This record gives sequence, structure tokens and C-alpha cells, in this order.
Amino acid sequence: MNPSNPLKSVYFLNLPKDFVLENTKLSFDSSIPLPVQKKDGEEDKEPSVSDITEEQILSGMRTVLAYDLNNKNRDYYRTLVTQARPNIKKELSEAAILKARNEDWDLAEEIWLALHGLDGADKAIILNMAIFYDQRGDALRAHALYEDADAYDDLAQNYYQESMEAEPEMPDAFFNAGFYYLKKHNFPRAKGCFESYLALTSDLKSEDLDDNGTYKRERAQEMIDKISNRKLEDEHFHLAYDLIASGEEEKGLAEIRKFIQDNPAVWNAWFLLGWGLRRLGRFSDALKAFEKARECEGGDENADTLNELAICQMETGKLDEAQESLVEALSIDPDSTKVISNLGCLFLKRGDKEEAKKYFQTVLEIDPEDKIARAQLGL
Repeated sequence: MNPSNPLKSVYFLNLPKDFVLENTKLSFDSSIPLPVQKKDGEEDKEPSVSDITEEQILSGMRTVLAYDLNNKNRDYYRTLVTQARPNIKKELSEAAILKARNEDWDLAEEIWLALHGLDGADKAIILNMAIFYDQRGDALRAHALYEDADAYDDLAQNYYQESMEAEPEMPDAFFNAGFYYLKKHNFPRAKGCFESYLALTSDLKSEDLDDNGTYKRERAQEMIDKISNRKLEDEHFHLAYDLIASGEEEKGLAEIRKFIQDNPAVWNAWFLLGWGLRRLGRFSDALKAFEKARECEGGDENADTLNELAICQMETGKLDEAQESLVEALSIDPDSTKVISNLGCLFLKRGDKEEAKKYFQTVLEIDPEDKIARAQLGL
């Protein structure tokens, strides 16, 4: 999470009563201090009122709306922002989505927080914030920043819950939340979300749906069928994941073995078994579990399975097989820094430091802050 204080980039000006900002129709209340965004190089200097621009004022008010939740003048700032930019919610939403797509996470988060401060009752904003925090959690976890990822996942869950309580209901809230709960291995909750999505869109005729609507219906039904057919709502499965994730691997392994006894063809169960064994350092046993996962339907389509398999192959001295697994994983997920980083580790095990360096440099091209790659390169 970003520990810096964005409010330090804002100063408050008391305006004279006759203050007029050129080329704008905004009128200001001189009794209320105006937040103004500092320009580069102005950190320690407060400029004169005559030097400020409309964009500085709007940026300052957005920062206050995003981060200063107890500011008594927030309603006044909301009014000014919407007067100056009547389409501000659309403009900022598009900007935030673009920033997130370009992985400018901090700025995207600030924009979403400003939008929430601007109109906290807009459930579309709430849903978009849930999706944003969900995506940021995934990005952090891919770079092995697990504590930060969990914190963003918690934020995502809170916003998904709020968006699913909207009146009238928003079907997309349930659709997106379904995939969030899939990621968290909460399969009963995921199935419930997908079923709610289908129920909320049941009145729509197929001919009235666009391609995206048709895709979502089919995808939701596909996820319901997979959860049901693989019996992933089973209590043993869910408990096993929770126990292993919380560091109680032995108890979790006992639970997942009970599940496998009745469901030997579920790849997710063998993956969970391998994950628990790998965390305990039992690499030979974990390798067998991941191989079994790949033999099951759907198990050979997952880059994570191949990546975990490669780790166990490396730890058991099967370096050629590990390389094959990692290359195949990379064909499924070309931008996975976990996989690329493990290729670097593989070449280190082979004593080829120059080749390993290339992979760690590639990781930093994707994520300049990746801790493992930076450590391996001595940065």
C-alpha cells in the first residue's frame, strides 16, 4: 500500500472577495479556503493568488475529495468541480481505467478515490473500484507482494459487497464478484454470485443481448457447471484451502486428501495437495501431485500449475524438465513475472549467470519494483 500522504501536495489559499479566475465561470466563496495543487518545484513555496490556474484548483479539490474525508468543506468542493466539469465522472472514470490498464496503479487509485468522494452514492463507481482493487491485488500477488495483495483483495471484497447491495440490482456486480470469489477459492460464494447474475438477466431475450452479454451468460453458466461437476463446494475443499493459506499445512493436507478420496479427477484438488506439500518442502511428493493435476481435465490449461511443477522439478534436480514446464507456462501467460523470474533462477542453478541476468532484466522491464529480480541483479 502507498504510505505517502497525497495531501502534502496541496496548499489552501484564502481568496480575496473580488477574486475572479480568468476564462472560467466559477464563482468562489472567499470565506472558504481553496485547495490548490502545487506545481513541480513549489513544494516549499506558496504562490500568489494571481498565479494559480483552474487546473490547479480542480486538481486540489479532487485530492481533498479523495483523501481528506473529514474536511468540512467537501460539499462546496463537489459543487465547484461539477460546475467546472459537468461530465467529470465520465472523464475521470475513463482516465482511471486507462491508468490501470497502463499499470499506473497509484494515479488510477487516486482518481477512483476522487470519484468516490465526488459521488459516493454512485454504485457504478463502487463496482469499478471493486474491479480496480481486484486487479491491483492480482498484480501485486504476481510480483510476490502477498501482504499488499491481501490488503487490496480485502478492499475489493468490501466494494463488491456494497455494489451487490445496490438498488436496483446491478447484474455486473455479481458477475465480477463471482470471479473474485473463484480467485479466493470460495466456490460456494462464487457459484451463488454467478447464479444471481443469471437470475437478474433471465428476463433479457437472447436476441436483445449484445456479444458481451451473451458471453457473460455463457461464462457464468460455465463456471456454475465447473463448480458443480468438480464438487468444489465441498466443505473439505474449502477448509483445506483456508488451512494451507493460513500456515496450517498438515491439517489442510488431511482435509484435501479426504476430498480426493471421493473426487480423484478434480485437478484443483491435486493442485491444492501439491501446493501444501511444496510449502512444507516435500518437493518429490508435491511434484507427483502437480503431475496428477495436469492429467485431470482442465489441469493442463493453467500456468500456475506448470510454474509450481517447475519449482518442484528444480528442487529435485530435474532442470531440463523444469525448463520445459516454464517455457510452456510462459506460452500460456507471457507476462508472468513469476515464471520469468523462475527461468532466471533455473539458469542460476545451471551456473549460467549471464543467461539468468537476462530473465531478471526482463522481469524489471515488466515490473521495475520486482523485489526478487532487483535482489538478484544487486539493485
